Amino acid sequence: MALPPDPPGPPTSADPGDAAEPGDGPGSERAPLPEGTIPVGIALLIAGVATYAFFKVGNIAVGGDEEFKPITSLWFATFLLAPGFFLPLEQELGRALAHRRALGQGTRPVIRKVVMLGVLLTVLVIAVIGVFSPLIAGSYFDGDWFMVVALVLGFAAYAPAHLARGVCSGSGRFRDYAIIMGSDGVVRIVLCVALAVVGITAAGAYGLAVAISPLFAVAFVYRRGGLAAEDGPPAAWAEVTPNLGWLLLGSVFAASLLNAGPIAASLLASDDQDALVTQFSYGVLLARIPLFLFQAVQAALLPRLSRLAARGELDEFRAGLQRLMLVVLAVGAVGTSGAFVLGPWAIEVVYDASLSGRTLALLAFSSACYMVALATAQAVIALKGHALVALGWGVGVVAFLLGTWLSSDEVFRRVEIGLLASSIGAMLSFGLALRHKLVSGAVPDQDSLMDAITDMPFES
Repeated sequence: MALPPDPPGPPTSADPGDAAEPGDGPGSERAPLPEGTIPVGIALLIAGVATYAFFKVGNIAVGGDEEFKPITSLWFATFLLAPGFFLPLEQELGRALAHRRALGQGTRPVIRKVVMLGVLLTVLVIAVIGVFSPLIAGSYFDGDWFMVVALVLGFAAYAPAHLARGVCSGSGRFRDYAIIMGSDGVVRIVLCVALAVVGITAAGAYGLAVAISPLFAVAFVYRRGGLAAEDGPPAAWAEVTPNLGWLLLGSVFAASLLNAGPIAASLLASDDQDALVTQFSYGVLLARIPLFLFQAVQAALLPRLSRLAARGELDEFRAGLQRLMLVVLAVGAVGTSGAFVLGPWAIEVVYDASLSGRTLALLAFSSACYMVALATAQAVIALKGHALVALGWGVGVVAFLLGTWLSSDEVFRRVEIGLLASSIGAMLSFGLALRHKLVSGAVPDQDSLMDAITDMPFES
């Protein structure tokens, strides 16, 4: 991603995201809406609706569930690799920029360092994909080499998107952050509709829409000066990589678990089950609905929690996390029961698919456990437990592999059990880690809070 020049006109500090926060005055700690809540929440809602629309329109355009299966396979592989590898760069970039802003220092040298890391990581992962491309094309994409190309293009396109999001979050430019997050889905569905209108039915064209959609918003935000940065003191590697290794390991594991169900189903299913794999993917998407709300809240909590930590108000910090956990549990319970009762009707109406209430409830329950695990993991990271979080997600990966391998002979049942086992395993691991951190007297700081609140492997 090229470094943007300083924009003409108002200085960066005049950006809406840098304006006085609603929580800066008396009694601010109890402000109901932290900075960034509304734009980020709206962006996530738009992205979510666009995702479900893309699956609906794309399925109709290519001719049905069986023909749409390569696109669902591309989708989940892309959102395993891109957030898994680039989210830690976004986190560390945002943290480092926020730290420099607090010191009144220019941020351009930090951006240069992280861009170099992004380029290196992109080249390495694409090289690995290239080495294993015959296996990926044959076993995962059913011989469709165009989807391998789309996977490479999509992975490369999300590098500048995540780096741009890191610049925006670290600079307090939440409107630009929201534009990048929300317009990705909008561009994707616009391209999909355009392809459908002109009568294109080749799955590869829709795969290309998935691949290039994040670039449009990055270009737009760049042109409006949203990625501008000022020169400052040279940045040492230690400034941008203190926890990058643990964050990278944990992020890859977490993103793997989030997308493991459809990927495993695609690999394990027989050739005559392509339509069932697509329908199973619809069920996974439906079960994720509560995660949209959760991610919107988490993305917007950083300014308030950072102030609480900086002021040493740890009791209020802990109380906020406890209230959040109660909300997560309530949303998970409602989502699971709703999936059992209304899920079969909803998935038939939206996608003309047929899945049982038991399947949808099990997927929703595993998603709810994942949400609890993610919230707990963020608390552990806030208490400087980055290594423990990487270990916990690793436990979840092992639990998924064992659950999928040993639980059943039926493809989709074993994947469902594997997903549930992975979420519960990670959740229990993080619970133990959080207890250990609290007993040991660990306290959060602004850097660990930045890593925690931006630790969101869920993409739409």
